[in-house]
Amino acid sequence: MKRWKILNKIQNSKIKNQKFEIKEIIKALLENRGLKTQKEIDEFLNPDISKIDYKKAGIDIKDIKRSVKRIKDAVANNEKIIIFGDYDVDGICGTAILWESLYSFYRNVFPYIPDRVDEGYGLSCNGISNIKDQKSKINDAKLIITVDNGISANEAVDFAKKEGIDVIITDHHALPKILPKAYSIVHTTKLCGAGVAYLLAKEVLNKIKNFKREEDNHLELVALATIADLVPLSGSSRVFVKEGLRKLTATKRPGLLHLYKLAGIDNKNLGVYEVGYIIGPRLNAMGRMSSAMDSLRLVCTKNMQKANIYAGNLDRTNRERQVLTEETAIHAISLNQNLSSKIVFVYQAEYNQGIIGLVASKLVEEFYMPSFVLSVGEKYSKGSARSISGVNIIDLIRSVPSELLIDAGGHPMAAGFTVHTNKIEDFKQELEKKANEVITDDLLQRVVRIDLVLGFNDVNFDLYGKIQTLSPFGIGNPEPVFATQDAFVNDMNFVGRDKNHLKLKIEKDGVIFDAIAFGFGQKADFAVNDKIDVAYIIDNNSWNGNSKLQLKIKDVRKRD
Repeated sequence: MKRWKILNKIQNSKIKNQKFEIKEIIKALLENRGLKTQKEIDEFLNPDISKIDYKKAGIDIKDIKRSVKRIKDAVANNEKIIIFGDYDVDGICGTAILWESLYSFYRNVFPYIPDRVDEGYGLSCNGISNIKDQKSKINDAKLIITVDNGISANEAVDFAKKEGIDVIITDHHALPKILPKAYSIVHTTKLCGAGVAYLLAKEVLNKIKNFKREEDNHLELVALATIADLVPLSGSSRVFVKEGLRKLTATKRPGLLHLYKLAGIDNKNLGVYEVGYIIGPRLNAMGRMSSAMDSLRLVCTKNMQKANIYAGNLDRTNRERQVLTEETAIHAISLNQNLSSKIVFVYQAEYNQGIIGLVASKLVEEFYMPSFVLSVGEKYSKGSARSISGVNIIDLIRSVPSELLIDAGGHPMAAGFTVHTNKIEDFKQELEKKANEVITDDLLQRVVRIDLVLGFNDVNFDLYGKIQTLSPFGIGNPEPVFATQDAFVNDMNFVGRDKNHLKLKIEKDGVIFDAIAFGFGQKADFAVNDKIDVAYIIDNNSWNGNSKLQLKIKDVRKRD
């Protein structure tokens, strides 16, 4: 059973049907998001892209200036510059931002996305060797700028220096104990990798070219990357997404327009959900299953015909990725029916490296435990991990004795790592030991966080409209969840292809709402006429020009 945690308990009148003031509700929602002073509230409700502050974003301007100077010198000396990205949405978008910015005034700059299998994640000795290959047109590069990677690439940076290549690192992953000896490091954990690249690109254009964009078409890519990379929508990231979503609805990028069309997305209604669950996975699919360069080409191309070809390729590859992920997840779940640890840990030689992170996420959904999935190689095995609230997964991985871990990088909720294949069982045992020390039973219980307890008479379009001023919603700024107690189930129908969803009519004090409960078809323990407590999100259900409020159910408790 899920545990309900009510975040705010403002009290209304005891008079039956007395409503809350809407301003009281909004004030409580803001408090739940840690916003108490008028300045904090104003900045949250009225984000201003022109007021982005490097310090608040966690970036040292000195690092930016040192990086700009090196890029300026490279341009003056006509040196080849490599923008070394990553194969996920964040890396692709960040690479596009930095490459397009430099290429707008300097042609000797080239994007590079490593191959997941042959080169692995991020800047590597293998990747640098491929750049230095005599058959490569970029073999005489003198400067590499990483995007969304590099902060743990100590060995690769040292190798680059020996090869006469300077490295500028731009990254947002958790800092290791020892930083690489790069020419400069532009880093923060408060933004996505594309956000860091955007700020560097902005300074490059201002300081080197003295160029002012009339129309900034890179904010849309920062928003796309921020949402897809599950970066908390607070501070500067919220500002980027708020403005960037507006840009995405009006984008002129042919590749994105073709993706919208293939996915059946109406530009005007594009939001966090469409980016995170429809566009993002398609862009990610190439790096998981094939070459991420096609995703980069789609983002950057100005040719409508090529964009159409790229979009079709991404869409087909994503469907293949969906099938493979589902098959692998079913297999991984079947291996974990007798759980005795506080983590889920599976490894198989046949698991595709590109989808093990998605499989780990599905294991978390199924078991609600930190989950680790490894693709076993002959000598080295690549792993991906996903966590639950309250468990810092990258810290947990790095707590394992160093002789059992080749490398690791990531965030508190998601990480990647590499281990020696012959030490997988030793690594697993140490990980289980550490997990038993830091993970309590309470952390392994699913929690429904509820902003406020309301009556149905409090729920109306005025409240819904005010709630939307808190958007965009996502990680770090969840859509408000309310609860209503002692309601009645007036009607209930199973819907969906597999009848695994519920459509309900719920009544409280004479007020009736339609409700939809996704995924509740197999686990509903209530019936028509039962009294329930219900946790929900207020949703606007629009159809054929008509709008009606409905409740999107998060959880239901049957009352005795």
